[in-house]
Amino acid sequence: MVELELTTIIAAPIQRCFNLSRSIEVHLRGTEHSGEQAVGGVTSGLIGPNQFVRWRATHLGVRQHLASRITAFDPPAYFQDTMIEGAFRFMQHDHDFKALTPNQTEMVDRFRFAAPIPILGLIAERLVLRRYMRDLLQKRNQILKEIAESGNWQDFLPTPPAEPVADPH
Repeated sequence: MVELELTTIIAAPIQRCFNLSRSIEVHLRGTEHSGEQAVGGVTSGLIGPNQFVRWRATHLGVRQHLASRITAFDPPAYFQDTMIEGAFRFMQHDHDFKALTPNQTEMVDRFRFAAPIPILGLIAERLVLRRYMRDLLQKRNQILKEIAESGNWQDFLPTPPAEPVADPH
C-alpha cells in the first residue's frame, strides 16, 4: 500500500477551501488532462455525506471507471472519500483543513491506495503509481488553490437559495 501526504497553504477562508474541495466542477478542472467526467451519482455541485460520484477517465493510457463515496464528514475541518468500485484494490483520501488565520487555510491530503494485483501491484506502486498519483494530487491542489484565491471562486459553488420575500400586503 502507498501512503501520500501533501500540504497546501491557501490564501482563503477555511469554509471556502472545504467547499471547493468537495466541488465536482473544481475536481474536473484539476483533471482535465485525463478527460475525467462525472458520470453517475453526484455529477455537479458539492458532494456531501454518504453521497457517491462515479468517474470515467483515461489514466496511464487505460480507460478507467471509479466510484467513491464520502465516508466521513465534519465540516469545515475534514472529510474522507473511499473507493467503492474501481481498478485499485483499495483507495481512501482524507482531506483535513485548518484555519491558520481567518483568510489562510492549511489543507492536508492523506491519500492511501493499493494496486489490484498483489505482487505485480507492489512493483507498479513503487515504479509508476506513487509518482503518478502524487502528480495528480499536486495538479488538483494547485487548481483548487488558484480558484480559491481568485476573484471568481463563487462560480464553482452553488448559489444558495434566495430568502423568500415577504408579501407586503
